[in-house]
Amino acid sequence: MSSEFIISMAENAVWVVLFVAGPLLLVALGLGLFVSIFQATTQIQEQTLAFIPKIVGVFVALIVFGPWMLSTVTNFAYQIFSNLHRFIG
Repeated sequence: MSSEFIISMAENAVWVVLFVAGPLLLVALGLGLFVSIFQATTQIQEQTLAFIPKIVGVFVALIVFGPWMLSTVTNFAYQIFSNLHRFIG
């Protein structure tokens, strides 16, 4: 097993993690930006106000994107386990 092969497998793993975590992070980022603009305009400085919408938004995004996330991670794991005989040598 060459070092280029290991680096390419690690690169694929990083891309899968980014694709799976991306929608949830973007939802949290968007809601956090919206809540911070709302707090700045209304001058409400309640710290818990920033967390509740993000938690609810991430849970909703998890329900919406959950099946796609699960299939992406499952396909990646299946590819690794089905080609395990090639990895060992």
